Amino acid sequence: MVKDVDKILKRFLWCLGELTRGKAKVAWKQICKPKKEGSLGIKDFGEWNELYVTSYLCDCFVPFCEKVVKKSVQPSATPTNQTNNASANFNRVPDHKRNVGSGSTLVCEHCGSNVTFYHFPIIPTALISPSVLIQGSSLHVEKEDYLVSPSRQFTAGFHRIGLNAYSFAIWFSEPMSDGSHTFVWMANRDKPVNGKRSKFSLSKNGNLVLKDVNRRIWTTNTQSSSPLQLKLLDSGNLVLEELEKQSYLWQSFSFPTNTILPNQPFTKDTVLISSKSSTNVSSGFYKLYFDNDNVIRLLYNNDAITSVYWPSPWLLPREAGRSTYNSSRIAMLDSNGHFRSTDNFAFSTMDDGHTHQRRLTLDVDGNIRVYSLHKRSWIVSWQAISTACAIHGICGPNSLCTYRPQLGRICSCMHGYKAKNHSDSSLGCEPIFDPNQHHDNYNFIRLPYAEFYGSDLVSIPGASLSKCKIACLDDVNCKAFQFSFGVKIGAFECYTKSSLFNGYYYKANSFVTYLKLPKIDVLSYHENVANESLLNCSNSIIELKRTYDKESTNITLKFMLWFSIILGVIEVACFLLIYYVTMKSSDATNQKYLAIATGFRRFTYDEIMKASQKFRDEIGRGGGGVVYKGILPDNRAVAIKRLHQAFGEDEFLAEMNTIGRINHKNLIETYGYCAEGKHRILVYEYMENGSLAKSLGANQLDCRKRFEVATGVAKGLAYLHEECLEWVLHCDVKPHNILLDADYNPKVADFGLSKLFNQAGIENSVFSKIRGTRGYMAPEWVFNLPITSKVDVYSYGMVVLEMITGRSPISDHESDDNQEEGLGWTEKQIMDILDHMIRDETEKGLVKHLLKVALQCVEEDKDVRPTMSEVVNMLLSPEIDDQCL
Repeated sequence: MVKDVDKILKRFLWCLGELTRGKAKVAWKQICKPKKEGSLGIKDFGEWNELYVTSYLCDCFVPFCEKVVKKSVQPSATPTNQTNNASANFNRVPDHKRNVGSGSTLVCEHCGSNVTFYHFPIIPTALISPSVLIQGSSLHVEKEDYLVSPSRQFTAGFHRIGLNAYSFAIWFSEPMSDGSHTFVWMANRDKPVNGKRSKFSLSKNGNLVLKDVNRRIWTTNTQSSSPLQLKLLDSGNLVLEELEKQSYLWQSFSFPTNTILPNQPFTKDTVLISSKSSTNVSSGFYKLYFDNDNVIRLLYNNDAITSVYWPSPWLLPREAGRSTYNSSRIAMLDSNGHFRSTDNFAFSTMDDGHTHQRRLTLDVDGNIRVYSLHKRSWIVSWQAISTACAIHGICGPNSLCTYRPQLGRICSCMHGYKAKNHSDSSLGCEPIFDPNQHHDNYNFIRLPYAEFYGSDLVSIPGASLSKCKIACLDDVNCKAFQFSFGVKIGAFECYTKSSLFNGYYYKANSFVTYLKLPKIDVLSYHENVANESLLNCSNSIIELKRTYDKESTNITLKFMLWFSIILGVIEVACFLLIYYVTMKSSDATNQKYLAIATGFRRFTYDEIMKASQKFRDEIGRGGGGVVYKGILPDNRAVAIKRLHQAFGEDEFLAEMNTIGRINHKNLIETYGYCAEGKHRILVYEYMENGSLAKSLGANQLDCRKRFEVATGVAKGLAYLHEECLEWVLHCDVKPHNILLDADYNPKVADFGLSKLFNQAGIENSVFSKIRGTRGYMAPEWVFNLPITSKVDVYSYGMVVLEMITGRSPISDHESDDNQEEGLGWTEKQIMDILDHMIRDETEKGLVKHLLKVALQCVEEDKDVRPTMSEVVNMLLSPEIDDQCL
């Protein structure tokens, strides 16, 4: 009976939910089914007016009244108009017999029970029941709509995962100590949606759909004619519940991402896939799954290689303690921290018990770990693999993994190889030599304790070392060979390798790897073995002093010795005196030679004071210093910048020498400098229209001018990065550092005082501190990645986006106009984000092209961004004029 009562009550509440959303006829037909649809009395169907339901709802309550006596029901809508019904009648209780304001109390003549309807205004369903989403409703990314579990432990909704990248996800509601949230499920980890006009909807036919603007990104492909609701349970499971059948049409527990929660079944139909990195939640290279032999395994899978690494692949299942006989293939972590699998694999966490929140996650490094929540931090309470380097693919191809207790796992390239990407060790290394040379040009270097699992070409049991070398040299596909003593066969074994994956250096290892390299690289290799030491034997003869030998004293010899010492001291003193006088007298001359070498005029501080009228007319201010207007004796107007940073004189002159060799029409021209005492001052040409930031704020630039400014700035940065003798990073590209002359031609300023970087590589691109301006800085600064010219490309993209939208990322850091999904917008949607100064312009193709270039420049992955020379080529592409003119 209780089950039937619950069923009736759920149907009635669903009916009222439909009514509150303006769907009275739908609710009436599906739930109450009256013979006359017009009998439903609705009073004033406004958004915030009270909605009243007639006593025709008694048809729904007849079975309810028969089974429950004197039961009060409190729904979210209220009846007013009283209508008789053939099945049962509700008679209104007189006003003086009920509490004023408590609601309308009706008496069912069929069973005599009182039913009280309380009056409430119509409010959004998400506010009434934050754990439930009903049919026809949506969660919007802009409104920050969420579903919250009844215990408020879990939250479901849109969560930001990148720059204007959002995923519909489930996470622990309580933030961690660092303010971050821990995800447990994601719908669209590989296809993030825009932070504008994206929504998650439960359609009337029972389908869950995630849309990015009008583009469908994800769906459950479910359908039902029964009443449905989407509900977030206290277990963290998001379920699509059929109210009549009390069953789940769909649930998130059946489609995990990289995490399973306590009591969440892990079956033959589910897999866990790791994230690519700690900052990239898209699908990575590691997978936990049930194999066809009913054993749960870990797999490394990328485009080049696929390999199982847990349990140890060289062991049979029974040798690893697994069973292959149970084909049901189910595993589960219970709420007490005990894990059980049908292949006989089981474990308990070190903090087992019912007092902790836990999660089992396949981490980015390919290891499975169980985490327990303790004081808003996740503590590892169990992990599958204790040897970090035993995980396949962790260091990529052609590299060795080494573990040190103080430093953890270290990935390093072997001799003759270099890193593909210093910021991503999983990409491994690549050879710095031509691998297609004649075999006579190759030899081998010995790598003791190094093993490369897999990729065997041939196995040669009982082979000698020389035979193994010949086998590898004769095979063009052989990269190395592994040589070790086989205990089972009682002889040495040789394995030639076609690829060098899963490299592992471990001193308890009995393997020795011989790496195939050109002979010139073999000669330059110096093997260092930790336990090897050299004995230094001295060949000198020690003369024993005889006690009976008498020392002869020679007064003349002693006198000559002391005379030589005194004379030497006098000569050194004279030399130092002459050197000091000479250097002091020629100091002014040296300063002139230095000024000539740098190509500038060196101003005295008094000349600077006179030209700037004691720094009276301030025209700009920034992080690097304050800028004043000045007039030189030849009546040239100049900008005088007093630098905040106290450069050393030699360091400052070296930077001036760099600036003197840089000459481009889109770079500011520097006339001179002052390096006197503690003063460090630059003197450069005065730009009549000030900075780009000033012109954007004053709405002085039309569409064509903005395009010309973007092109000029790109040319200037391309020259700095690729054309001058010493490549220069700007590190602070922003509108305030882009100056405009009388004809609004752009010139980049403040480019000479940043750290130089080496054209040959990025080894020297290490900065001691973050540089730049918030809002324009590339992600590499924040994540402490190697700094390359791509940081300027990112800042340039942010400047172009500001030119297009008129919105500064400094004042609106969360602005989502400069995002990747903008390329998929319609023409009207692009026009919606334009600066009002160019919104009415006819050159729409020009704006779209600028937007496309800017979005490529602000890619989070620096390797995806174009170079500045490529940006110039895109901007000057001939089809642009065809589109825009």
